[in-house]
Amino acid sequence: MTGPEVLPRQADGFRLPDGVHYLNCAYMSPLLREVEEAGIEGIRRKRTPFQIGPLDFFEDSDRLREAFASLIGAADPGRVALVPSVSYGITAAARNLNPPRGSSVVVLADQFPSNVYPWRRLAKERDLAIRTVEAPPTDGSRGAAWNEALLEEMDSTTSVVAVPHYHWMDGTRFDLVEVGRRARELGAALVIDGTQSVGAVPFDLLAVQPDALVCAGYKWLLGPYSLGLAWYGTRFDDGVPLEETWTSRPESQDFRRVGNYRNDYRPGAARYDVGERSNFILVPMQLAAIQRILAWTPGAIQEYCRSITREALTEALSLGVTVESEDWRGDHLFGLRLPAGVDPARLGPELEARSVSVSLRGSAVRVAPHLYNGEEDLHALLEAIRATLK
Repeated sequence: MTGPEVLPRQADGFRLPDGVHYLNCAYMSPLLREVEEAGIEGIRRKRTPFQIGPLDFFEDSDRLREAFASLIGAADPGRVALVPSVSYGITAAARNLNPPRGSSVVVLADQFPSNVYPWRRLAKERDLAIRTVEAPPTDGSRGAAWNEALLEEMDSTTSVVAVPHYHWMDGTRFDLVEVGRRARELGAALVIDGTQSVGAVPFDLLAVQPDALVCAGYKWLLGPYSLGLAWYGTRFDDGVPLEETWTSRPESQDFRRVGNYRNDYRPGAARYDVGERSNFILVPMQLAAIQRILAWTPGAIQEYCRSITREALTEALSLGVTVESEDWRGDHLFGLRLPAGVDPARLGPELEARSVSVSLRGSAVRVAPHLYNGEEDLHALLEAIRATLK
């Protein structure tokens, strides 16, 4: 009996130069050729603005909402907002939650600042406690213990749980289905930064049931910088946006009525859209990227990454390198930790000499492959590790 067929390598869909071993999608994805062309076509449209009509301010944006909703399993695309960054989307959520004074916000140690700073401000304004779940020792099997510690930290004082799906430093996976179940038991809001997972890993909105999910577009969504997407649940239906934009108002598609000022908003999450969200360059790029991801499917991306990394990870373990167990990390994102006493910074010159691009994050060598990578990229990384350990 054979396993599922693995998606073929997609290197030809990108323009990475030969000889470069780019294992760093968690830092920033390269552009697909079709995404690049969508951006160039957007520039051409701006060159002739008489070809841009009133509906063009809305139609591509709404198609992008639909594509993102399909990607995360959301039934209503109207709950998707276009945001410029994760910090913007998380801040919109934080400003529209009113947790009881003296309650607590639960976060993880060293999680990305965009999902920390908004809660620090809210904590200062409402006298909340920030409770940080520290990471267990890095022995290659801490994921289960870190998940257990997160669930234990959530108690009757918890009003907000603000966590990622996969930790940006080393790819540790958090069981959001269990976290969501516990949050609902406590009546706490669950706000997720999905930047390092959505697009590369299947995400089941119905199973997780978050209150907000915010993703940057320029990593695993394979899109441009300065455009992201956010899904907001019913807690935010009557919220106040960070900006008072004209496109968020009913009947704004009819330019003759734009001067008929409205205090109400379009239904759903459009109220949280960033100003000038109809960007005629970035929106088509992100739309093309997500459409391609939908054609591949995140599950197939994950399986491909598993297929090209399995052998290399086995060899890395034989060199004394530690990596989280497969159950608690991504195949698209994982951290390698060198043997005790070896400074990861020593790896830098060896990586540079071999044109290997990864990221050093804390004590981890963060590796983030995608469909453009092959086993030779992992072999080049292993060569750099072996040279460092000599």
